[in-house]
Amino acid sequence: MTNKLRWGIIGTGSIAQAFAFGLTTSRTGTLQAVASRTQAKADDFGGKWNCGTCYGSYEALLADKTVDAVYIATPHPMHPEWAIKAAEAGKHIIVEKPITVNRWQAEAVVEAAMTNRVTLMEAYMYRCHPQIAKVRELLREKAIGDVRMITASFSFGGGATPDPQSRTQNKSLAGGGILDVGGYPVSMARMIAGEAVGQPFDNPVEVKAVGNIGEATGVDEWAAAVLKFKGGIIAQVSTGVRVSQSNDVTINGSQGCIYIRTPWMPNGRDGVGDAKVYLRQSGKEEVVFDCSSDITLYGLEADAVAEAIPEQQVQAMSWKDTLGNMEVLDEWRRQINLKFDDELPQPVKVNIANRPVKSAQNNKMKFGTIPGIDKPVSKLIFGALTSNGSYEKAQIMFDKWIELGGNTFDTGQCYGSCDEIFGNWVKSRGIRDDIVIIGKGSHPPYAHPKHVNMQVEKMLNEFHTDMMDIFIMHRDNIGCHVSEWIDALNEQVDKGRIKVLGGSNWTTDRFIEANSWAAENGKQGLTILNNNLALAEMVNPVWDDCLHVSDQKSRKWMEENKIVHLAWSSTARGFFTDISGPDKLENESLVKSWYSKRNFAVKERAVQLAKEKGCAPINIAAAWVLSQPFSSFALIGPETPSEMVGNLPSLDVVLSPEQIVWLAMDE
Repeated sequence: MTNKLRWGIIGTGSIAQAFAFGLTTSRTGTLQAVASRTQAKADDFGGKWNCGTCYGSYEALLADKTVDAVYIATPHPMHPEWAIKAAEAGKHIIVEKPITVNRWQAEAVVEAAMTNRVTLMEAYMYRCHPQIAKVRELLREKAIGDVRMITASFSFGGGATPDPQSRTQNKSLAGGGILDVGGYPVSMARMIAGEAVGQPFDNPVEVKAVGNIGEATGVDEWAAAVLKFKGGIIAQVSTGVRVSQSNDVTINGSQGCIYIRTPWMPNGRDGVGDAKVYLRQSGKEEVVFDCSSDITLYGLEADAVAEAIPEQQVQAMSWKDTLGNMEVLDEWRRQINLKFDDELPQPVKVNIANRPVKSAQNNKMKFGTIPGIDKPVSKLIFGALTSNGSYEKAQIMFDKWIELGGNTFDTGQCYGSCDEIFGNWVKSRGIRDDIVIIGKGSHPPYAHPKHVNMQVEKMLNEFHTDMMDIFIMHRDNIGCHVSEWIDALNEQVDKGRIKVLGGSNWTTDRFIEANSWAAENGKQGLTILNNNLALAEMVNPVWDDCLHVSDQKSRKWMEENKIVHLAWSSTARGFFTDISGPDKLENESLVKSWYSKRNFAVKERAVQLAKEKGCAPINIAAAWVLSQPFSSFALIGPETPSEMVGNLPSLDVVLSPEQIVWLAMDE
């Protein structure tokens, strides 16, 4: 490249020193600036590496327009804040390992890079070395036959006695072996298992882990895990910050083995080391491959980022690779019961970018009104986490929803620990007055008016509040007269526990009957209907007793009666993003509920219109729901921050009345 990439370094510790030295050997990069938390440390670092631009704050470096890319070398818990802020500043990024403390924080960092169109790499620098290229080559050539077993270790002694104040043993700095160096053997095992099946990496199907958590430190001082991959490949990985190991890698196959003596530092931090790969094939003499490089590990890493800028991702360590690696590390820690403070509910009113949890000024959210609710309601409603959720995931997702302008959350007693997780987040952020809470109960086996009081009390206790804005019955029970439901619900309204009432998966006839009885008897009726409404009509129920109002007759009734409708599965649960067609039945859930001749014709029209409007078909499907001639809101259930952001263009899609009819017309 003609002009070298100008790097800034955030942090001045030993790893930052290694990167600065690496840049002196880089083909593509040069050191432009350095930042520390004190001016003196920045000046000392700059003097050593002949860097004239030295900042006493990280913010100042990110504001420097002469800096093209940043290397983040702070302690682990600070990684997400400065990676996100670097992405927002338009800088390309290398983040030291681990990229964040857990997978969900990593998702947020990846989303920031994606949104701001910058290149991001987690600093597994060994992946960029010629030694790894040789290992990949040998595996692709089946030099040792089929891969069977992998052993990989990385640890260091850490002293005869525990030192809770050291960076690697300090729990407040997310210390311990798993996060500090355990990611190396895990990433190596995943890479090898991937190459065995023709992929750049693979994720294990099973993890079994153990570890020793120090009494004085509270972190994993040594730990081990067994990873099982598809095809029977098994990896044994181990790590620690108070144990000495061989720190090598052995790959055993059906016809020999590959041995890597110095897998993690083949050139060392100073460019000196043993970069050799040993091939030991059955019945043959050992072959040794010298993989030395004139460029240091960190110089190679900087070059890899520079060369990947047009694509945003570095193939040596892609975003999916990083997220898969973090997921294994999370599971390893989960099995030994190790969590860090910022993964637990606590009264912190800032997000992982260390900013107040509030809507960004440039958010694009649209709002509607619901009678009885004294605040605007976001047109897109975030469906709170299901039973596979965790607080680590929840705080990332919920904080992001607020940042994007969303203020309404749909919860549910049948969604495992969803309500408790959500309530802990609300309490920790002190955000109750700013949001609209939809509580859902009355799901079998509690679909009876006699259970309403118990469920409402339970929800309010888990939400850490004395009132929910909306309560929706998850199911009807036609064995009960509508008066029983109305009376039970009004008892909660009279106690000040609920403002607005609604029913989910109720027929229009029962909805009318309930409201007629309520009006005749001076009671509050049902304001909200919460059935499935989607551009693709639900052919068969997603779950038992589910009902849709996607048909023309139901939509006409809602228009004439000015119904407020909250649509679940508003984009047909991925039907408009699924690439399979009517002759490629891959997703059983989609096949069951959405595959029909009519729906595939609708999908084709949505794809056509999306191309014309420059958005995704799923945005057309969501816009169709939001554009109905009655008060219509869409519940969404994104699994990652990136998916959440991908829903926002739906709000800007304008559909004419003719397009609304054309999209949904029957064949």
